[in-house]
Amino acid sequence: MKFSGERPAVDLTYSDVFLVPQRSDVGSRLQVDLAPCDGTPATLPLVASNMNSVTGPRLAAGLARRGGLGVLPQDLPLQELDAAIRWVKQQPVRWDSPLVLSAKATAADALRLLPPVSGHGVVVADSSSGMPLRREDVRGILPATRLATALPDAALGDLVRGNAHAIAVDEVGEGRGAFDAIDAADAEMVLVLDRGHLVGTLTARTALRTNLYRPAVDADGRLAVAAAVGINGDVAGKARALASAGVDVLVVDTAHGHQESMLRALAAVAALGLGIPIVAGNVVTAAGVNDLVSAGADIIKIGVGPGAMCTTRMMTAVGRPQFSAVLETAEAARALGAHVWADGGVRYPRDVALALAAGAASVMIGSWFAGTIEAPGELHHDSDGRAYKESWGMASTKAVHARFERLDPYERARKELFAEGISSSKIYLDPLRPGLEDLLDMITSGVRSSFTYAGAATVPDFHDRAVVGLQSAAGYEEGKALPVSW
Repeated sequence: MKFSGERPAVDLTYSDVFLVPQRSDVGSRLQVDLAPCDGTPATLPLVASNMNSVTGPRLAAGLARRGGLGVLPQDLPLQELDAAIRWVKQQPVRWDSPLVLSAKATAADALRLLPPVSGHGVVVADSSSGMPLRREDVRGILPATRLATALPDAALGDLVRGNAHAIAVDEVGEGRGAFDAIDAADAEMVLVLDRGHLVGTLTARTALRTNLYRPAVDADGRLAVAAAVGINGDVAGKARALASAGVDVLVVDTAHGHQESMLRALAAVAALGLGIPIVAGNVVTAAGVNDLVSAGADIIKIGVGPGAMCTTRMMTAVGRPQFSAVLETAEAARALGAHVWADGGVRYPRDVALALAAGAASVMIGSWFAGTIEAPGELHHDSDGRAYKESWGMASTKAVHARFERLDPYERARKELFAEGISSSKIYLDPLRPGLEDLLDMITSGVRSSFTYAGAATVPDFHDRAVVGLQSAAGYEEGKALPVSW
């Protein structure tokens, strides 16, 4: 990357800069390869952050199916982390994991899991346990839109109409066969069957995505997943256990990554020789990158304070504008043969593109993903009927209480006394993009276009070819679409 003029002496945020179009021979967005080339199995440069309100097994599987990586949070008990990793590994790659509810469940139960929007639905079965279900155990598919008019206490079994359409696993090939089969059936969603057993679901849109995205998979063709560990306690023991469960990327994580406790923990994990990429952070300086790479990190997580749930900068004055932090640290990492992930601060697809232009291999996203159907937690609805999920910072009182709930009340109270961050925030689902994959379509569409404007067909090309200019606050506002006419 280079600046269109002199390199500024002040630090910059994503809002301070823009991409300058260049002569390009990349004629189509579909010619662009977004693989981060950072040693992970990812084929998209997008990572879901290790926050309890962001990444759970369901979101991690959905993101990996389209090429990204979800990082399961370190706050989960080891047994739950192990189970979550193994669950992701068991999920289908070429079709969707079915959302199965009992015929006795109610419309209110279903609405806690998904909003009444098109393109989504529930498989209604005589029993919601014991996968894979037999075809004869399935009552049918209830489109999510049907929930908009159903009484809250209506049983799902009474709401389904007719037999669900089904296709066999061998019809879900690499081409357009599955899309054509769904289109011919004029169905919103179909069952995917393997020898008479339910193994997944497909919509026309997800069948189309199967041919546009490349999944992030391990050497055995299973969906890839990352998991985080903290820097206290038996870090090496936990890392070894996660590797045994099948984790593909390990993230050693703490808010202030440039400290002795991190370096000791990182060195202990690196000494295990697990054979998987190790990510460590967070830092915002070249010195931090140098020390973490020397201690054994392959990828460095960059960002202090840019996240939507973070109050670090206002509470402590500590942090750094994210664009400049990524730019400096990416240059340092490249010289050492390492990579950086830009963690936080993205609000639009343009910000993802700018983080990649600054040299990031991938971009870590939190609150944006927290407002999706697949994110952990139940759906809530405000007084206007708008669907939202609750989100919170990982240094907030709520997170600290959960992390240290096993301590005696006095010690837990001491920890909570110095908590930072937002303990509860409503993250509304976008009615047009309520699902994770809807959001991925928007983000990758914008980023792919950024690459074509720069004349770059790959992420490394974009690192080299991107040209960035500075803009005023008025220049930034000029780039926004107007919701009304003049």
